[in-house]
Amino acid sequence: MLRGAGHQVLGTETAALAAEMLVAPPGDATPPFDALVLDLSYPGLDLAALREALHPQATTPPDSLEAAERRQIVRALEHTGGNKRQAALLLGISRSTLLNKIRRYAIE
Repeated sequence: MLRGAGHQVLGTETAALAAEMLVAPPGDATPPFDALVLDLSYPGLDLAALREALHPQATTPPDSLEAAERRQIVRALEHTGGNKRQAALLLGISRSTLLNKIRRYAIE
């Protein structure tokens, strides 16, 4: 669709290659493109690294504790294949506490 509209399109197969393409050429302040289209559900997408690549001088505000806690719970569940008992052990909390947090953050 973008090519059909006369735009130049650069695509990559991996996040590492995409990150390399985001780096501005030496002596230039911005990357050599006007628009960026990306899939936010891409596995392993590091949003902090993406922000840094797009705007290296910008400081990013820290996540809220709730956002950080939710992210860690999701990562622990992914790491344990959804096993809540193992995830609770990994996180250093009881299984019942983990279940309460899963409900609180609506983690599926």
